Formats: sequence, C-alpha cells, structure tokens
Amino acid sequence: EVQILGDQHGNLVHLWERDCSVQRRHQKVVEVAPGIDLPRDLRQRICEAAVRLCKAVDYQNAGTVEFLVDADTQEFYFIEVNPRVQVEHTVTEQVTGIDIVKSQIMVAQGHKLHEPPIDIPTQEKIHTRGVAMQCRITTEDPENNFIPDYGRITAYRSPAGFGIRLDAGTAYSGAIITPSYDSLL
Repeated sequence: EVQILGDQHGNLVHLWERDCSVQRRHQKVVEVAPGIDLPRDLRQRICEAAVRLCKAVDYQNAGTVEFLVDADTQEFYFIEVNPRVQVEHTVTEQVTGIDIVKSQIMVAQGHKLHEPPIDIPTQEKIHTRGVAMQCRITTEDPENNFIPDYGRITAYRSPAGFGIRLDAGTAYSGAIITPSYDSLL
C-alpha cells in the first residue's frame, strides 16, 4: 500500500509504502512500514505509480493506493484506491512523522500541503525513519475452529513502554463484544 496526500492546488505526495501481507480471513492483522524486504528500486516504482495514478485523477486528500507484488518476478499490479484513512495509517505516521489525520482535515479546509499550517515537506524531503509495526487483536474461539467469538472481556492489559503507540477502541476490561460486529478489535 502507498499512502497519498493531495490538495486542491495540485500538490500531491506519497508517504512511502507499508506491507499488509499478513492477513487472516481477508483481514489485515499485521502491517509494517516501510516494507522491510522490498527492493529499493521496486519500492520507488510502486510509489511513483501511485503518484501518477492520483495525479491523473486530480486526487485530493488522504488515500491509499493498493498493489500486489509478485515475489518471483518483482512485478506489481494495481488493486484499488481507498479514498479514506485506513486503520494502518498509524505505521506510516510513525515512520514519516506526518500526522495524516490532521493533514486531511487541513486539506479539506483548503490549505496547501507545503505551506502552514500543514507544512508537509516536498516529496524529495519525505523520508522514513526506522520501522513501525501494527498488530491487530481479534477475538476467536480456538476450541471451536477459530470462529469469531463474542462476550465480555474479563481482563485486558494494554501494551505500554518506549516506542509503543496504542490506538485503542473497543478493547478494555468489562467491554462487551457482540456478535453483530467484526471480531477484529
């Protein structure tokens, strides 16, 4: 996936790629930014393809361009554009230092990407620092063929410590997980 930010004034940048290959039942469960085993030239070609596509349609705001990569041939194939912020945007924020949610709100207000108050650097100055990984929690019943599970969470401990970012939602002690929702917390 390639994270994109574009404004109403024709400015558009990519915030590099993230690897969302680890999935379970068609749900992304582990996301890594940047893709740790993606060759540099392939990484560049994928990001440039995402920018070309978005420029061709005058894309505005935050979005994600998804591709599949053939590990044997190093060819990549377009899947879709998600015109929204995805759950996994946090790993991109961690490695680029760019607040994607704040930026999309400012873009919607008419601000330019490369000027205050957004101040996104120009493309050649956007770099990644380190590696970030997101792991999602899902409720499944291992004694019942791993079907999605529901009920009351009796105990929950949040991760904490240096380098840990927690974007919590429905997981806390006492929370009720109903069968009406996705088991991915």
